[in-house]
Amino acid sequence: MNMGMSLMKEFGLWVLGASLLCLATKSCSQVTAQVPGFFIFGDSLVDNGNNNGLVTLARANYRPYGIDFPQGASGRFTNGRTFVDALAQLLGFRNNIPPYARTRGRAILSGLNFASGAAGIRDETGNNLGDHISMNQQVNNFGNVVQQMRRYFRGDDNYLATYLSKCIFYSGLGSNDYLNNYFMRDFYNTGSQFTPQAYANSLIHDYTNQLTALYNLGARKVIVTAVGQVGCIPYQLARYNGTKNRCNEDINNAIMLFNSGLRKLVDRFNNGGLQGSQFVYLDSYQATKDLILNAQSYGFEVIDKGCCGVGRNNGQVTCLPLQQACRDRSTYIFWDAFHPTEAANIVTARLAYSERAPTYTYPINVQQLASL
Repeated sequence: MNMGMSLMKEFGLWVLGASLLCLATKSCSQVTAQVPGFFIFGDSLVDNGNNNGLVTLARANYRPYGIDFPQGASGRFTNGRTFVDALAQLLGFRNNIPPYARTRGRAILSGLNFASGAAGIRDETGNNLGDHISMNQQVNNFGNVVQQMRRYFRGDDNYLATYLSKCIFYSGLGSNDYLNNYFMRDFYNTGSQFTPQAYANSLIHDYTNQLTALYNLGARKVIVTAVGQVGCIPYQLARYNGTKNRCNEDINNAIMLFNSGLRKLVDRFNNGGLQGSQFVYLDSYQATKDLILNAQSYGFEVIDKGCCGVGRNNGQVTCLPLQQACRDRSTYIFWDAFHPTEAANIVTARLAYSERAPTYTYPINVQQLASL
């Protein structure tokens, strides 16, 4: 194959997920996706159905989950679109990125979602809820996908590497390593084994290996998200009886240690640690904090209760099958005890994507990352 034909093949594969396979450059003018593929790793904040077939309590494939989603209860842990659904739309993808569990064939080229509810950086995280796909397993699943991709590049590893280097990778882990591990001391012993700083260091060590494995498989443009302000979600507000603060600052303070380490890791990767890569740190902690503090300016009225749930703050028990959810979901930041509403996901996705102030991405935003 000569160089001209090889370049045409590469370009055609780039746009395969957004339109018909291109035969020539001019036929691709209608394609709007800014990157050829979007690959997602994470937990229930971005899971879109990978847990549907697992034996686990961490499932959301029942109503009223998905009440505002065109396909209904798909396995997303919210009423409509997740953060990555909204981000994919901003990146120009015409369709939502499909779940790994149900996607095969050429569709894998435009991206896959590997995320799993209850998943964590540590393998045992989330075992209290049942089966889940840990980050190590998600990375392994992506490795299998890369092998499947080789057939569409006729075994040309150089062109496959070039293709993957133009894709965006998103990784959001860590919340469950605190909620469903470190601070669940009746089930796990990490709380007695590690100080908060030592635990954060251990998570960063493991996460470094996982992100490096993604890099070795071809990831070059990577978004990593900080853990949000978990001490202020309805689940914690329903259980915490602090006298000074409404939030559980013990959890928040521990999470900030992890987030600080993650930002330093991004600097290390970008400054030669992983040559040729560009990592973006998404400060979900500050974004969720500001969203609550400035709720009215974003159109939100209810900042401390789930739209669907049971008990104090609708946070003692998460949304039950066929339960009646609140009517005006666009005014709630939280959908259930743990997860944001579609409206909140859309706001945070826009803040991460664009250059508009305030910005929660470092050192560049997602739009700039896509353009590299």
